[in-house]
Parts: sequence; C-alpha cells; structure tokens
Amino acid sequence: MITLHRPGALQALPPLSLYIHLPWCLRKCPYCDFNSHASPASANVPAQGMLDADTETRYLNALCADLESALPQIWGRRVHTVFIGGGTPSLFSPQGIDRLLADVRARLPLEPDSEITLEANPGTFEKDRFKAFREAGVNRLSIGVQSFEDSKLKALGRVHSGDQARAAVEEAATCFDTFNLDLMYALPGQTLADLQSDIQTALSFRPPHLSLYHLTLEPNTVFATRPPQDLPDDDTAFDMLDYLTEQTTQAGLQRYEVSAYARQGHQCLHNLNYWQFGDYLGIGAGAHSKISFPDRIVRQVRWREPATYMDKAIQGAACSNEQEVALNARPFEFMMNALRLKDGFELLRFQERTGLTLASIQQAMNQAEAQGLLARDLARAWPTEKGFDFLSDLQALFLQD
Repeated sequence: MITLHRPGALQALPPLSLYIHLPWCLRKCPYCDFNSHASPASANVPAQGMLDADTETRYLNALCADLESALPQIWGRRVHTVFIGGGTPSLFSPQGIDRLLADVRARLPLEPDSEITLEANPGTFEKDRFKAFREAGVNRLSIGVQSFEDSKLKALGRVHSGDQARAAVEEAATCFDTFNLDLMYALPGQTLADLQSDIQTALSFRPPHLSLYHLTLEPNTVFATRPPQDLPDDDTAFDMLDYLTEQTTQAGLQRYEVSAYARQGHQCLHNLNYWQFGDYLGIGAGAHSKISFPDRIVRQVRWREPATYMDKAIQGAACSNEQEVALNARPFEFMMNALRLKDGFELLRFQERTGLTLASIQQAMNQAEAQGLLARDLARAWPTEKGFDFLSDLQALFLQD
C-alpha cells in the first residue's frame, strides 16, 4: 500500500517558543508601533519606573489564565525559549517576574537551558534591580538604549538620558553573560560623526549582541503624522549602515541577521526560532502566536487593549481572532522570516516547516537567482549582499496569488 503525502501536512512539528507581552511603558515613544501603553496613573506606585502593585497582580493573573487556556494546543511540547517583551517589562517588579516565570514553569516543560530574555529600558531600573531579575530566572537582558546622546534621545521621545543608558549597560554587564543593546541610526539631525560616537560607546562595553535599527516612520505613530525634521537622506543612511557593519565586525560581532550582530555563541535563540519559521505561543495583550499542527498552521492574536485583555483572559477567552495559514501563503510567510538570516535556510527546512515541496518555490528561486538576489547550493539558499540590500524585493518574489 502506498501512502501519499497530503500537501500542507507536516511530518514533524517545529521547535516551540513562548512570548509574553507586558504592554506598559512610562511613556509612548512617537516612533513606536508596538502594542504599548502609558502606565496607568496610581497612588500605589512604589517608585519611579515601576508599575503599581494592583495592576501588576491583575495582569499576572490574566497571563496565568491565558496560558492555562492555551495549553491544549501545545500539550506535550517542550519550550526552548521564553521572551518577555513590551512595552517595558522592567516596569514590573523582580518579584512579579519571579512569580511569572514560576507560573510558566509550573505549566510548561521548559528545556533545562532555556534562553529567557527580558526587555528593559534605562530609567526603569534601580541599583541591583537587574541582579534581582537574574535571580528570578532571566538569563538574557535586552536594553533599549537607542542612543547615548541626550539630544537624540530627546528627539526620539525617550525618557532616559545618556548617563542613565551608560549606567544601565554597566549594570547589565555585571549581572548577565549575555545581553543585547538596541541602537537606532538615521535619527533626526544625526551625522555620521554622531553615529560614530554612539557605536564606539556601545562597543566599549563589549556587548555580546547588538541590534541596530534604521529609524522608520511606521503607520499609526506620531512620527507618521508629524515627521521629525532633518532626517538623514537615503545615501547617508546607507553610509551609516556600512560604517556600523564595519565597526561591529572589527569588534568581533558578526552580522547574522539583517539587524542583528553577535559574538560567537550569543545569537538570540528566540528570534532565530522566529526567523526559521518555528512555532511560538504568544500570551499577553496584543500578543501573536503561530502554532503548527500535523494538518494545519494557525495564527492567533490576543485582545489588544490591556483592560479588555485582562477581562477576557480571566474568562478563558484571551484570543480575539484566529486564522489558518493558507497553503499559498506559506512560501511568503516562510521567506519573510528565513531570508532575514545571512546564512539563509536549509532547503529541507522549508519542506519540514511548510509541508510543501521545493517545486512550489522553484520558479521564484530561479527568478531571485537570476536577479542576483539569492544564491544556493544543493543544501541551502541564502540572500546575496544585493539581496540583503533589497530584501523586500527578494521576499516579494515569493508572494503567490
């Protein structure tokens, strides 16, 4: 008897990660299009840079209820990485993060050496706060520095100063073997000399990982409706990126993804799972999930507004919508992630993660190769330098009607 492989059926499920969204910030930045909200005003705030205790407890209860409701979809699967993002998760107390991770461990089988990342912003920590996060079980910190120059931070609407940024990085370096710095470039009024100062300051701390982002004017942000003045032109921005790549390489960090640079052994495993079309359960206000089953792949979104999310989660209805990823959408969804990686992807991984054959993308790959955007051998395909520079054009070749 011959068993035929049904198109779209998965022979094995991909690795699973957990994303936890903590949505509050001290203030919404004008360039930010993430689901973040100014922290609620309350008399019950123990210190500047902390969320009030009542809101924290209520939200942690909602996360726990959300996770319990989602367990049947991932039952028996081990979790490889946890990422606590936002918002500004470091507004939560170390005790709250400790409780959150204890709730997760009580309900999910975490790998013993799971990477557990917490996002933090300068200005939302006090002495020994990062150490307390480490003791709670966080083993990787990602710090939203953006710039070390006060005038640039002010232009971005950030609430911290350059001195606070340097103090936060120094503290992180003493508490964590692996930490990441977020820096932005092509900022309002920024010159190449300004950028040189920022990257040299960042590299002086010998960070194991750097994320370098071009400032973009995203829809539905303050900057989209009121663009800042004196943004560098495209040629200057390209020169800035070339300089950043050159300096990070000289400092021993390798560019392994469009915006990510790391020392050997310090790549972000959580993000690598995204880029390799792995699965992730997202809990928290506005969190997204991608979950594979043998016969389908689904995407989910949680309720976006924090108060609504907390009410719905406690009722066991945290998910606001769910849809199946259609077969003709899978090639583009896979390539949107995998082609961000400098090393590209294994050809067999495309088949494993999408349930489709290589024939489904052969025409697009031929076209990309002919345009000099993609290179490949018998085992892998990867973006060329030109493909990295024109990544959106490369990814768009895999759109199917």
